[in-house]
Amino acid sequence: MPMDAARAVAAEPRSREITWDHKDIQLYHLGIGAGLPATDPGELRYTLESRLQVVPSFATVAGGEMALATGLSAPGIEVDLAAVLHGGQTITLHRPIPVRGSAVSTSRVLAVYDKGSAAVIVQRSEVADHSGPLWTSDSQIFVRGEGGFGGERGPSVRSALPDREPDRTELRPIRPDQALLYRLSGDWNPLHADPEFAERAGFDRPILHGLCSYGITLKAVVDTFLRGEVARVDAYRTRFAGVVFPGETLRLRMWQSPGRVEVAVSAVERDDAPVLADTVVEHH
Repeated sequence: MPMDAARAVAAEPRSREITWDHKDIQLYHLGIGAGLPATDPGELRYTLESRLQVVPSFATVAGGEMALATGLSAPGIEVDLAAVLHGGQTITLHRPIPVRGSAVSTSRVLAVYDKGSAAVIVQRSEVADHSGPLWTSDSQIFVRGEGGFGGERGPSVRSALPDREPDRTELRPIRPDQALLYRLSGDWNPLHADPEFAERAGFDRPILHGLCSYGITLKAVVDTFLRGEVARVDAYRTRFAGVVFPGETLRLRMWQSPGRVEVAVSAVERDDAPVLADTVVEHH
């Protein structure tokens, strides 16, 4: 069924209450590779409830629902989940995410762009609790086969990496069961667990969630450049440039400049095939 872009954009914002506690935070952190080594003091701030802090990318799963789910259920949008890929993600933090929280998430479709062979749904979610705004999350949802409806093509934003060697390079191994663990935080897309569904979507086996790579990368930046202080993160954005298969290794090349860290992420075992591009962590 063709998408009705005008109806999706004109629809009233939808609000829902979300809650989370330390168990949700700890599960998410384990899903992005925290806890290795298990007794490392630097890792205990992600795994031990008495020392717990929250990696800001948790915003993409807070409330137990994947970041792009609301956009896929908006009025005027009816798509095959096998045709859906996450195109990009941005989080803007208004203050640190508490370990326990109750908030209201208000979401709307900002735009639907026509890329010819595909459509891109741009969704924004604004989250606030009784003390005010917590974060704003923007998701770009790529839907194959849904373009060609005559809409605007939309912006194409690409940023060049610094013309010098990275300030730091890190390797992050992906466990064979990483996707199975990460999906327990709320992203139940069978693309990441079911071989038959993955084949229908065009992959020879399940792929890792793009938002898992997104979380792994932010944690690495926090640990290496921000002294483990998650509260220093102001905003974080990426473009999902390629897939990762569980069991592979991520190579993170990082460049630091005042107030920002730029990152390029690739898959080591596939000749450094791009995974995350146009990736920037803004901080204070």
